[in-house]
Amino acid sequence: MATPEMQDTNDSDLDPQTNASSGVREAESTEPELPDPPSSPDGKEAVEAVAEERPAESMHGDGHAAIPQIPSIRSDGSIAIDELSPADFEPDDLRRRLRTMMLSRRLDEKMMTLIKQGKGHFHIGCAGHEAVQSAIGRYSRPGEGPGHDWFCFYYRDLCMALSLGMTTKEALLAHLAKADDPNSGGRQMPEHFGLKHLNVMTTASSVGAQFNPGVGFGFGIQQRGEDNYVYISCGDGATSQGDFHEALNWAAREQAPALFLVQDNKYAISVPIEEQTAGGTPYKLTAGYEGLSRMRVDGTDFFASASAAQAAIRHIREGNGPVCLVADVVRLLPHSSSDDHTKYRTPDELEADRKIDPIDRLQETLIDEGTLTREDAEALQEEVHEEVNEATEWVKQQDDPAAETASDHVFFEGDLDLEYNSEDDLDEDAEPTVMVDAINRTLKEEMARDESIVVYGEDVAGDKGGVFTATKDLTDEFGEDRCFNSPLAEGSIIGTAVGYAASGFTPVVEIQFADYIWPAMQQLRNQVAPFRYRSDGQWSCPMVVRVPCGGYIHGGLCHSQNVESIFGHTPGLKVALPSTAADAKGLLATAIRSEDPVLFLEHKALYRAASARTPRPPEDYTLPFGEARIAREGSDLTIITYGMMAQKSLNAAQELEQEGVDVEVVDLRTIVPLDSETILESVRKTNRALVVYEDHEFIGFGAELCAQIADDAFTHLDAPVRRVAGEFTPIPFAHDLERAVLPSDEGILKAARDLAAF
Repeated sequence: MATPEMQDTNDSDLDPQTNASSGVREAESTEPELPDPPSSPDGKEAVEAVAEERPAESMHGDGHAAIPQIPSIRSDGSIAIDELSPADFEPDDLRRRLRTMMLSRRLDEKMMTLIKQGKGHFHIGCAGHEAVQSAIGRYSRPGEGPGHDWFCFYYRDLCMALSLGMTTKEALLAHLAKADDPNSGGRQMPEHFGLKHLNVMTTASSVGAQFNPGVGFGFGIQQRGEDNYVYISCGDGATSQGDFHEALNWAAREQAPALFLVQDNKYAISVPIEEQTAGGTPYKLTAGYEGLSRMRVDGTDFFASASAAQAAIRHIREGNGPVCLVADVVRLLPHSSSDDHTKYRTPDELEADRKIDPIDRLQETLIDEGTLTREDAEALQEEVHEEVNEATEWVKQQDDPAAETASDHVFFEGDLDLEYNSEDDLDEDAEPTVMVDAINRTLKEEMARDESIVVYGEDVAGDKGGVFTATKDLTDEFGEDRCFNSPLAEGSIIGTAVGYAASGFTPVVEIQFADYIWPAMQQLRNQVAPFRYRSDGQWSCPMVVRVPCGGYIHGGLCHSQNVESIFGHTPGLKVALPSTAADAKGLLATAIRSEDPVLFLEHKALYRAASARTPRPPEDYTLPFGEARIAREGSDLTIITYGMMAQKSLNAAQELEQEGVDVEVVDLRTIVPLDSETILESVRKTNRALVVYEDHEFIGFGAELCAQIADDAFTHLDAPVRRVAGEFTPIPFAHDLERAVLPSDEGILKAARDLAAF
């Protein structure tokens, strides 16, 4: 029956161990004070928060990590809940739910046994979490692609995966890291789920990395006008991550169709909840987000969990916005196979958790209700044991991944089917254009061509069009759902783009300055770049991350950084650095049409520089990645460079021409992929190499260029490979200080002159 939920007016949901803030001692009151229940519209008395009235001790045991003394379900009052009992389910359905929970538990046990036998290397268990996962799985619609729900797991979601349709064999293929493991082909540790055929996003190890991608999936659902929802799961420890709060904020603001399930087992590895979380529960931690509905449930009780799951998912599907469901569960195994929880948990505490084993609770309820006999339960257990044993023996015989496939799927391995242009396609009589206008025009053309493209970031929408006007007029031309402002949270910008991209959109996002990309490093390094690789090529998240970078604009320490060396060292991420307007247009169009994530670095000093101006390229102008441009041909010396340094190198070449030195300038245009062949071919011709780049000389990308030249063209060299680059210091603000630490025309000219005379 429909029951309005109890309002949070007295903080009576505190764990008794952390009850001091209520002003009531545990000895005086261990049961929360509940208001009188209201009456339901049909005249029947509503059941308060689906609360069981029997004493908490009889429900939950008395250990530290046992479920705190709260009603079975509690909410903030925004969701009506139907109290479900065994009578609301078909008996066969309940038996299937119980069997799936038993199967999850038996897999946990079997995997731990295999590790002890030296057959397997790692396991992280679901035991104690099964009831709430099974309940949510019942109300979810698994399947591949739009039209089905999306799932962003964390590593304890084994029962959820089984509830959605993962098979016993698939679970064991992952545990033994076999070639046919559908999650990752043996690339990831077990329990890092990634089931494309069920819309289970490939899971990163990094705690909390799934939050913002989940919100991105939710945005995609909204833009398609579907009634799907996205499941975003975590443990209580992950709610300490900033990404959790960024995701809640944006999801609440946009009313995204997202269910945030916090599986609170009271421990983040060994750290107890009271040392992690203000208020002792994530339920209280999430109270400040207007537009976010909250619920808290006894996650060891299948029927309470099903009541909460049904209500939450119905609420979301009906367009009422996100829900945070905190499920109090128990962790019946150590954190992982590498952990020993007896070092930080007492025997009494562990026993208290075992008293409320969710499988035992459901089984006993079904026996009490006559849905199941004890003999039936024993037969189910035997059936599950046999299934797991048979699957294990089968999986042991399957092939391991072949060593020669270890480098597969770092990047897209197909053909983009693009007909690329070249500088020869530029009409010298065409109207000249500067780089920022070329970028703006490209975005407009691409958005008109492909309705899946969404552009967002800080200050990019409306009349402002970004701090450099690169996105000017996009909102007016394409609407607020395709060019919009994000919160000022770089991790959220990149993270949501993952969900957008993985669900079929093409996000082109802007990080306002390279100096502020670091909050997004978690997403870029641990989520975006390895997305394809870790899923064995099943998942991808193609996107373009536009990033203004570089100095020479008096930007000081935090508006002048160059970041290419760090991101060039990130497998799975392509990196472009155009030096002209035409190259910016051609490379950006290709980046948008690419199947890989691209970091598109735009030097701020080139946006309106005359040196970067070119004839306006034609529409549909594309350039290949990994193909350098010979900016100037020469025979005596090669300068290898990119970005802002390309023009400075050309300036030096022109000076040296007056001195009888013929300099070739190679403009890389992209560093990942790198056109090593053009570099080496030029050096073999000129026999001298100067590498010029703006970033710090120390461990800069130019060091890699020097190493490749030394390795592959050493016998062709008539002089040492030289570098000109920035000092190993932050970029200062004052003009004379900035000039002192960044490469200058004079410095490049001197190095080239010295090298030519060697």
